[in-house]
Amino acid sequence: MDITAPLPPASADDPTFLAAAACALLDPSGLGPIDCVPLIPEAARRRHRVFVPADHRFKAAARFLQALWREDRGLAIGTHVDRREPHRPRRLGSRVSTAAGTLGANFLHPDIVPVVARALAYREPGAAYGVDRLKTNLLSSQPLAFNLFGLLTSNPTLATRFVNELLPGTMTHVTDILFEHSPGRGDPRFTADRTAYDVVLRGRDATGARVLLCIEMKYSEAGNEPAPPPHPRHAEIARATPGLFVDPDDPTLTGPGCQQLYRQHCLASAMLTAGLADKATLVLIAPTHNQLAHAAATTYTRQLTDPQAGPIPFVPLALEHAFAAIATAGLPNHARALHCRYTDWWLVDGELDLAAASTPAASAEATAPPPEPDTFVHIATHAPARTTQPGRSRKHTVAPPNRAA
Repeated sequence: MDITAPLPPASADDPTFLAAAACALLDPSGLGPIDCVPLIPEAARRRHRVFVPADHRFKAAARFLQALWREDRGLAIGTHVDRREPHRPRRLGSRVSTAAGTLGANFLHPDIVPVVARALAYREPGAAYGVDRLKTNLLSSQPLAFNLFGLLTSNPTLATRFVNELLPGTMTHVTDILFEHSPGRGDPRFTADRTAYDVVLRGRDATGARVLLCIEMKYSEAGNEPAPPPHPRHAEIARATPGLFVDPDDPTLTGPGCQQLYRQHCLASAMLTAGLADKATLVLIAPTHNQLAHAAATTYTRQLTDPQAGPIPFVPLALEHAFAAIATAGLPNHARALHCRYTDWWLVDGELDLAAASTPAASAEATAPPPEPDTFVHIATHAPARTTQPGRSRKHTVAPPNRAA
């Protein structure tokens, strides 16, 4: 895969050309963004071995998309072990086999695999890595973090271009990228607990100030997952950071929808107090259609005095925006691979169309004689574009890469 294939040359008369070209890379069939992810029938989910009753709508669609991605690449299916029934592992379409995972099948480019290996070898004490989950769980946000940022780790210039596209004005130079980072889990100088970030970018801004971009990644997670009760240190930090929270003692901050971002904001404040940087920004990245994660971010934003210009800005971003930034920074083919893997919901739509077309009823309709000239036929199941746009079928949009897995 050529990860540095150039974008079309920019036009001097159109300064937004590169951004538009990057977005076009993520919509090769010209269908535009999909309005919402479909509610996938149980039969289809079972057929692809991804029926999990507890999944909310977006998670079910994301799990389905990961199964399609795995199938199109001929990767062996993996298994899931329920802790309540450890002796009854089940095959799960959103996982790859242990053998495939060991060979790096969960990562979108061979150069990401050594980045993961180094991160694991030099992991921080107490870092929350589940190695099997990282290597075999296609749905996990942890491999997504490596897939998004892994190729930037060895190229500070590329990383800086990416940040300038993602968050203009925050950094003029990226010095390093850390995964699953905390300055000290359990350390009372910070939050005295296990709070950490999925990714941290360190660098400097135009004034020479040391800057941290502290990133929380969400893919299918709802953003309201349960967590242990907050440590008293959090409230202490919150009260000691003027201008950050509207009311640092508001119980909403420690509720399910806000607690993780609250803890991470407190950690960023403690890092600044400890002199680890001069400025920090907390960033949440989640797919556009993960409405639960973005709703949690909206609830949290209301608790902040000034989300954009406060002492530690909070910026929720769409995952698709990050993919466009990767393309514009200089990795358009990698951006395509990211989009195909994580956010091309037309592949799900096309698979559902293919399944509907293969049903006995559809077959009977296809072989039925045409109606008389004066007969009015009303078909309400699909819009005409679904049968005239081949790009809606994943068979026409997926080209498995040539790589061993």
